[in-house]
Amino acid sequence: MFLLNKPSFQLMERSLDASTLRQKVISNNVANVDTPYYKRSEVRFEELLEQQMNGSSLEGRRTDPRHFYIGRPAQPVQPEVVSDGNTSINNNLNNVDVDYEMSLMAKNQLRYNVVVQELNSELKRVRTAIEGRR
Repeated sequence: MFLLNKPSFQLMERSLDASTLRQKVISNNVANVDTPYYKRSEVRFEELLEQQMNGSSLEGRRTDPRHFYIGRPAQPVQPEVVSDGNTSINNNLNNVDVDYEMSLMAKNQLRYNVVVQELNSELKRVRTAIEGRR
């Protein structure tokens, strides 16, 4: 069994992927702040993850592929990019607000740092379990 193939590691990996995608989308929004008719985009991940977690039942852990599923297997949540085409805040029908985008970028950076710290902590625990406490 691969030690890093646990659902918690997979969730942290998808969270980091979503943060990376969010950084690219926010950067693209800021780069197009003066582009006429440009509509800002955003990444939806946390909302989709919450919907899946609220709608799912308990799932039993399978240690062998021949075991029966207990509950339903969790489907991996992938981040999605959505565009806001209904609003405009500039005369050129652009809807990018630089201050809002920069605050989203700071929030995304904090979220990314928290997930990295949690991942490092989890890896440290696995390493301690393998090597033993010294």
